[in-house]
Amino acid sequence: MIDRSVFENKTAVYYTLGCKLNFAETSALGRQLSQAGIRRAQKGQKADICVINTCSVTELADKKGRQAIRKIIRQHPGAFVVVTGCYAQLKPDEIAHIEGVDLILGSEQKHDVLKYLNTLDKKTGSEIVVSETKRIKTFVPSLSADDRTRYFLKVQDGCDYFCTYCTIPFARGRSRNAPVSLLVQQAREAVGEGGKEIVLTGVNIGDFGRSTNESFFDLLCALDEVEGIERFRISSIEPDLLTDDIIRFVADSKRFAPHFHIPLQSGSDAVLKLMKRKYDTALFRHKIEMIKEAMPDAFIGVDVIVGVRGETDAYFAESAAFIDSLPVSQLHVFTYSERPGTQALKIPYVVKPTVKHERSKTLLDISEKKLLHFYGSQQGTRRKVLFEHTRHGRKMIGFTENYVRMVSDYDASLVNRLVEIEVGKPDNEHSAMEAVFID
Repeated sequence: MIDRSVFENKTAVYYTLGCKLNFAETSALGRQLSQAGIRRAQKGQKADICVINTCSVTELADKKGRQAIRKIIRQHPGAFVVVTGCYAQLKPDEIAHIEGVDLILGSEQKHDVLKYLNTLDKKTGSEIVVSETKRIKTFVPSLSADDRTRYFLKVQDGCDYFCTYCTIPFARGRSRNAPVSLLVQQAREAVGEGGKEIVLTGVNIGDFGRSTNESFFDLLCALDEVEGIERFRISSIEPDLLTDDIIRFVADSKRFAPHFHIPLQSGSDAVLKLMKRKYDTALFRHKIEMIKEAMPDAFIGVDVIVGVRGETDAYFAESAAFIDSLPVSQLHVFTYSERPGTQALKIPYVVKPTVKHERSKTLLDISEKKLLHFYGSQQGTRRKVLFEHTRHGRKMIGFTENYVRMVSDYDASLVNRLVEIEVGKPDNEHSAMEAVFID
């Protein structure tokens, strides 16, 4: 039984690292504490409770997590500190060595945080509550409303792929999801709160349906009928799960944006096999070309990892040439780091850090060239921009349906509105294009 009197007049701060899914889940944690009477601390106010939702996708993510935890503890002396997320699931003992951490919750426990907050008294050491990976089975829907112009709807969690370089299946468990009907209900709740755009998030969202005998295509069709939402965006989706039917559906849909984020990871078939990815470069090229044929102005972002074990100079050259040949819009380049417990550690060829850096720069240069080309191709076209509330000096930022970043003079009346504009010239200061308003 939870003693809610413990939470009277208490305040909390929330800090999130990592992916969009983490942001959605932190929002759900915040709602849970809010319903118990815990208020969000105002900017500059010392909080009674600190909740830190961590990432562990790379060694750098672990380091950033430790830095963030220490910084939050300094900023809120005496606060009860809760650490959760992927880093907490995978390496709770490391976190327990940080002085000031009171409670560490694993992936199965984080959605029931109130259960573990029976007292807010500071502890002499950290309490660790973490389940084995095989016992991570709960799916808790999450809808992030931190930015009123863009919501993040968690539709799926976990992963069954077990790529050789990745720890996410160990941190989040097997693939699972909510039923379509519940997610449609949440989308309607976002409409009621004034939301205009929803991004579908998850660990492997194309694998949606394992828990409910439904499919990702079923979910898209149902969401497309939700009145009041202007746009849905699909976050990262595996190329082997991005079916031709999904591509055709998005091209003809009422609400789904012509915007795709597809992990490639390597443009070398030999490296893809070492990674145990479930596709080859021929399939990937087919998906990209089909998107561009159906939606010539679609934005396509691509994830790539450089310097994985086994990536020889020849394999990287093959990968870079393949990526350069694709009609994609932007690359998200990640540098491989060793992750304990992964199968990649058995691969003998190790890439030197200096070589990883050089390869990363090569791909970032390709990415910059492709983004400039894509933005240039949009100049002079008419698009609808959803402007965000955040100020950038005297400017405001918004995105078109095909994810062109637009900039304009700040005007509060334009926030959370879809405004038809013409894509103007580049604004290099904001890495955007100028919005030209149409009379």
